[in-house]
Amino acid sequence: MKTYLVLNGPNLNLLGRREKEHYGTFTLADAEASLRADAAAIGCGVAFLQSNHEGALIDAIQAAPGTYAGILFNPGAYTHTSVALRDAIAACPVPVVEVHISNIHAREEFRQKSLLAPVCRGQVSGFGLESYRLGLLALAGDAGAGRAG
Repeated sequence: MKTYLVLNGPNLNLLGRREKEHYGTFTLADAEASLRADAAAIGCGVAFLQSNHEGALIDAIQAAPGTYAGILFNPGAYTHTSVALRDAIAACPVPVVEVHISNIHAREEFRQKSLLAPVCRGQVSGFGLESYRLGLLALAGDAGAGRAG
């Protein structure tokens, strides 16, 4: 059975308590439980890591090949700032799908540019908790297809 790594970046541990107008009322534990059920329904597994530290996220991306069939990644604010995460994704041979709860393209101007999207297989943005499910479906259906481009 294929297993996918679900990475969540900074401040996503505060889901349910922060900026509910953008992120809703569900918690990270709610998101993980929902994604576990989705994974079981399509016959795959998921593993989770949330970190507020860029280096821990990079380490997880670098360790993924050989263990995970793909990565579902909500990089939070690192989306707009991290060349280091971009480089880690570019060097990673497993597909990465970038996900966002809010529609980053409808937010503040500084949030509308993703440094990571060009090296990811795709991006799902703006569908709340559903963004994770859609990203998982994309990975599970297309994990061997490589990167767009």
